[in-house]
Amino acid sequence: MTAYDRVRTARSTSRPTAQDYIAGMFSSFIELHGDRRYRDDEAIIGGLAYLKGKPVTVIGIEKGHNTIERMRRSFGAPEPEGYRKALRLMKQAEKFHRPVVLFVDTSGAFCGIGAEERGQGQAIAENLMEMMGLRTPEISIFIGEGGSGGALALAVSDRVWMLENAVYSVISPEGCASILYKDAAEAPKAAESLRLTAADAYALGIAERVISEDGLGTPDFYSKLRDEVAEEIGILEKTEDLIERRYQRFRAFGRYDEEIK
Repeated sequence: MTAYDRVRTARSTSRPTAQDYIAGMFSSFIELHGDRRYRDDEAIIGGLAYLKGKPVTVIGIEKGHNTIERMRRSFGAPEPEGYRKALRLMKQAEKFHRPVVLFVDTSGAFCGIGAEERGQGQAIAENLMEMMGLRTPEISIFIGEGGSGGALALAVSDRVWMLENAVYSVISPEGCASILYKDAAEAPKAAESLRLTAADAYALGIAERVISEDGLGTPDFYSKLRDEVAEEIGILEKTEDLIERRYQRFRAFGRYDEEIK
């Protein structure tokens, strides 16, 4: 598959959404609503659940399954209220020593005048800052698209995992092609240059694991992923210098060796 084939697969309406992962992997999920400032953004869902009997906080960007639901959820493009809701839940998790599991699937944050007026950029920036110092384990799993700061706002975690057909990029291939080549039709070419596939992210050290999509959406798939997440959380909970390791993880991005002659 080409990089752009992966992009199209990540965008497929037939892929499981965050709701499906929550239902398949967790038990006794209780959704919590609102950012306590303005309203509830349905593009992000989150709440309390059990992972193999362990209480956790689970948060996901939700695109919806049909046209009506997708419109209600802004096609998975969160507004400031969604990011503030996610941060509220993460801070609550920190208070009660619950690990946080996040599912990322967005083309990017909602780009509307109202969202900008209500502090879209600040909401994303606050998430980046607060997640870096959150005193509880965090695992982010990219299940589809990972677009720009809209995805990064839920991905400053101890571990970033990606499904094999998920993508993670600073800009969409179409947007990149429009800027560089003045033609959105050059998106396949731009996708190759962006290094946005899960394999690329793994090679660059941005993702720690690429998850096979064999059996995607089946009970066995969710059961296996549940076991892997639970095992990783157990490891992270025993890590004494969790925040420092998280900090060093992100400091290492873009590091390279250059021979000086």
